[in-house]
Amino acid sequence: MDSRPTPAPARPAAISPVTIIVVCALALSLLGLTVLFSASAPSSSGPFFYLRKQLLGFALATGACVFFARLNLDYVRRYAWHIAIGFAVLLTLTLIPGIGRQVNGARRWLELGPLRLQVSELAKFGLVFCLAHYLALNQTRIAEFKRGYVYPLALIGVFTELIVKEPDFGTAALTLAVGVVLLFLAGARWRYILPTIALAAAGFAVLVVNNANRLTRFTAFLDLEGNKSSGTYQLYQSLVAFAVGGPGGVGIGQGRQQINFLPEAHTDFIFPVLGEELGLGFTLAVVLLFTTIFVAGMLHLRRAPNLFQFLLSAGSLLLICLQAIINIGVVTGLLPTKGMSLPFISAGLSNLLLMGILLGVLINTERTWGHVSLPGRGLKLGTMAI
Repeated sequence: MDSRPTPAPARPAAISPVTIIVVCALALSLLGLTVLFSASAPSSSGPFFYLRKQLLGFALATGACVFFARLNLDYVRRYAWHIAIGFAVLLTLTLIPGIGRQVNGARRWLELGPLRLQVSELAKFGLVFCLAHYLALNQTRIAEFKRGYVYPLALIGVFTELIVKEPDFGTAALTLAVGVVLLFLAGARWRYILPTIALAAAGFAVLVVNNANRLTRFTAFLDLEGNKSSGTYQLYQSLVAFAVGGPGGVGIGQGRQQINFLPEAHTDFIFPVLGEELGLGFTLAVVLLFTTIFVAGMLHLRRAPNLFQFLLSAGSLLLICLQAIINIGVVTGLLPTKGMSLPFISAGLSNLLLMGILLGVLINTERTWGHVSLPGRGLKLGTMAI
């Protein structure tokens, strides 16, 4: 009789965190296409106008995703400062009359033939890449005030200031927030970070106070019911859409808020259209999908082999999740009204392209790091083990 112990059955390979992120992103994208078709029905260019543009955007985003998934990120690091300068120049070009395209008082776009590119969307990733490169390069000097804080903060400040001048306060705030979080994750001292946050909040407050339109929108936000016919009209109609939808929704194509009631129903305010037509269950599902993306992303970060790839992946994850939080917070009345796309769902070429790039980077790092993380081998940042 064979006395050798019976080998334990092989355990099935676990699904990688990035695979979960990609599946969630595809689910959100398909849901967005479904709702977008309904939200774009009132368009004077026909009910398929935004849908066709969105499909083109998905094609370009898929191409960007595949390209960045196969890119040698360590090789591209050699050109990090060229990338930073390039995006700074492009952001500057958008501010020049005759070059940058102005829409609704904001100059944020460059026209490339039939395509209109919002440079600030892609510049957010450019900043994350360059900041991750710099912080990793100066990993042993992060605790220093000048090399570890002033210089990277100046880089963040340049990008943020150029975006503010467009003006686009929401994207500028998101860019600044992601940059400061990356500084914290790299090990910057709290005594530098906290005053910076306070100064940034004060700076944005000054910008709002000195802009009559934004000040009116902010004060109106504090009294939604009293300003529902003027300053908070869009937010009020958004909440009406959620209320009408109820638990089960009125059905795809049956919603009425996007028909001359809810402005920007196909872009910044597409989430209320989803709530009206598909109901509470689907809106909660969207929140759950974004939460899953964040949790899976955090699990993915535990496997980072070095600070550069850790910060690059963390920045990519933050750009997706913080943008989703801001959009959902705005359309549900938790935050003051500010135009910002809902990742993977809202119409818009530039944001779709950015999402494709971010997914490509996460896939790239998953492919590079492998699928196995040994216990106790996490990347150590300061006093934290990731």
